[in-house]
Amino acid sequence: MDKFRMIFQFLQSNQESFMNGICGIMALASAQMYSAFDFNCPCLPHYNLAYGLGILLVPPFILFLLGFVLNNNISVLAEEWRRPQGQRGKDPAVLRYMFCSMAQRAMIAPVVWVSVTLLDGKCITCAFCTSLPVETLGNTSHTSLSQGEMKKVLARIPCKEIYNGQEFIANEVAVRYLRCISQALGWCFVLLMTTLAFLVRSLRPCFTQAAFLKSRYWSHYIDIERKLFDETCAEHAKSFARVCIQQFFEGMSTDLAAAHCHPPRKAPADVEEAAEKLLGITDQGTMNAALKSWHRCKPPLHLHSPALPSSNGWAGEKQPPEHPPAPRREKAAYYSRV
Repeated sequence: MDKFRMIFQFLQSNQESFMNGICGIMALASAQMYSAFDFNCPCLPHYNLAYGLGILLVPPFILFLLGFVLNNNISVLAEEWRRPQGQRGKDPAVLRYMFCSMAQRAMIAPVVWVSVTLLDGKCITCAFCTSLPVETLGNTSHTSLSQGEMKKVLARIPCKEIYNGQEFIANEVAVRYLRCISQALGWCFVLLMTTLAFLVRSLRPCFTQAAFLKSRYWSHYIDIERKLFDETCAEHAKSFARVCIQQFFEGMSTDLAAAHCHPPRKAPADVEEAAEKLLGITDQGTMNAALKSWHRCKPPLHLHSPALPSSNGWAGEKQPPEHPPAPRREKAAYYSRV
């Protein structure tokens, strides 16, 4: 159990490396999924295009959403985007930085799927076999075929077992032509994605270094603040539960002592320590109000003016002193004697 706890703590402390590893595993899984996928073109004029483009685009979209789901920061981004303004403003640059960071990792698996699909060529062959230039690749002497019949013949090109238009256009010629186009698109796609990743990761911080550092700092701050708040809430809940249970058993022991004339036991030291960690919040209504205040009106990020909790949220301004300064009191006493 201790080993698993150490592994979990390591993953929490190295969240960025952990997410990069998850994205790499998803990329390898997407390539393995495509290699294990049995591609069967329907070989029908009205279904080839939908099936081919569906296999090319729908799985990458699912992998893209799955990359967001596996990222723990998506809840942080949604909470920061939807929270009320309160005493703390929301910086759109920080939100954009958080979204772009998650999108870059989530795009790895879809890019691998699209690249492997285009380099394989089956989807493009199935989707665009009815758009072949027959006048360039085929036999133009068969002019008696109508447009619909010609599309039916061309739609059967990916299916060698049912293709019967060899005299019209050779199956191998059509497949080689479409696969060549698909592989060219695949390498262009890989080059485009690689260049785009290079520009985003290398050149963007050089042009907007100050804004980039600011956005990255506050993005890390929001994540760390949320983790610390969750840890503090968990610690408070644990202390609250310990004290509540101890008070319950103290009441039971008091009733038993009154019935059997036994003195009740003294509360243990850990319960007294837990009572000190409650920080004055000792009932359900106060805790609910504190949680609601944290969501609606987070304290301003200004450590030199401490924020004090109030009934309407957080009071960022300094409170007036309860008593006047000493020189003023002496001056008032002097005028009263006169």
